[in-house]
Amino acid sequence: MKSITETLCEQHSYCDKIFAQTEDSVAKTQWEAADIEFSDFRADIERHFTREEEVLFPSVEEHIGPTGPTQVMRMEHQQMRDVFAQMQDCLTQRDSEQYLGLSETLLILMQQHNAKEEQILYPMSDQVLGEEVPSILNRMFERNRV
Repeated sequence: MKSITETLCEQHSYCDKIFAQTEDSVAKTQWEAADIEFSDFRADIERHFTREEEVLFPSVEEHIGPTGPTQVMRMEHQQMRDVFAQMQDCLTQRDSEQYLGLSETLLILMQQHNAKEEQILYPMSDQVLGEEVPSILNRMFERNRV
């Protein structure tokens, strides 16, 4: 049985890989590839955020209350969504310089966010949720959420 930590860290790695591919395509002004890759990245990371926001966070909050780590993660998800929208505008305008600047900002946000989730929230979730972990993972991945 996989843990929440293992499962969601794998998703982070996958999203990071697509993000890097998109950045490379923009740097090479391969716009068609960048459009597709960014669309894939954004869809995958939104699925990940939705799984956390609709299933994991409420499950954790049932045990520890609605304050603390989950609230911070929701706020950071919104910050990243704001950057995604700006990056999409740059792709539409074919502005590689601005895109790559936003990409650096997003990379820092994602690294800090993922570190908090991977080192604090996910292990805490595995511990707090215990025997519920398999059913929570099933709920997170049913119908692919989004």
